[in-house]
Amino acid sequence: MVCMKDFLSDLPFIGDFVERRPKVAVVRLSGVIADGGQRRGGISYARFVSAIEDAFDLKDVREVALVINSPGGSPAQSSLLAGVIRQCAQVKKVPLTAFVEDVAASGGYWLACAADKIYVQPSSLVGSIGVIAAGFGFEDFIRRYDIKRRIHTSGRDKAMLDPFSPEKKHDVDRLKALQADIHGQFISWVKERRANRLKGKDAELFEGDIWTGAAAIPLGIVDAIGDLRGVMHEKYGDKVRLIEFAPDRSFVQSIMGARGNGAGGSNIADDFMTALEERGFWQRFGL
Repeated sequence: MVCMKDFLSDLPFIGDFVERRPKVAVVRLSGVIADGGQRRGGISYARFVSAIEDAFDLKDVREVALVINSPGGSPAQSSLLAGVIRQCAQVKKVPLTAFVEDVAASGGYWLACAADKIYVQPSSLVGSIGVIAAGFGFEDFIRRYDIKRRIHTSGRDKAMLDPFSPEKKHDVDRLKALQADIHGQFISWVKERRANRLKGKDAELFEGDIWTGAAAIPLGIVDAIGDLRGVMHEKYGDKVRLIEFAPDRSFVQSIMGARGNGAGGSNIADDFMTALEERGFWQRFGL
């Protein structure tokens, strides 16, 4: 909880007459990236866009920090969030720094690249600049139990990669073309944001490999070892205020340091399936 002077310094007009300490807005992006509307948990554009805009709108903010802990997820959601983060940084002319905790892989690294500088822990896992699709084939199972599959479509590719039908070369080729397109967008974003800091050939950097934070620094994938509190205290002194903005917290709760209660009920079955899916994302990195 902050003192009343700090609270008043953040308010319009009133704050102009109160002694102010350096302020850094913090947005924590933790979880799998997927469109879940504004439901609690996970990372999505709908859930975080307001918190991101509020962070950049903070009166006299010196810097915005992203604290990232994500194994990735939806490319579209990653692109949407990274886009609005960059737009806010450019419009407000506020420096933006990312701090990776356990992992910033795939879409998580996409988000990290929105920052001007990326700090990691030596044992953080970063990278995975690639695209993945996985599924199951049940055609042998239904044949064994004499189960008849009936599927009717209008359009040749409407039932592409149906899990109860034998895999078709045309379907696989089409999927790979889609993946190559998204992969190319990911690579272009990383090259745009990391520019001449990247060291190494494309075949080394952009084939889905994962590095520890320490190993990623010489490649230019990230910039340095550091944590949020240590870096910000070094830059702005011991009186720096780290003000956290979260989707389940109002502006007043953010500057007062209090957590909101969030939304009400949830669907147990949906939550269970979501938890299983998210667990699979984390387990890819031994987490």
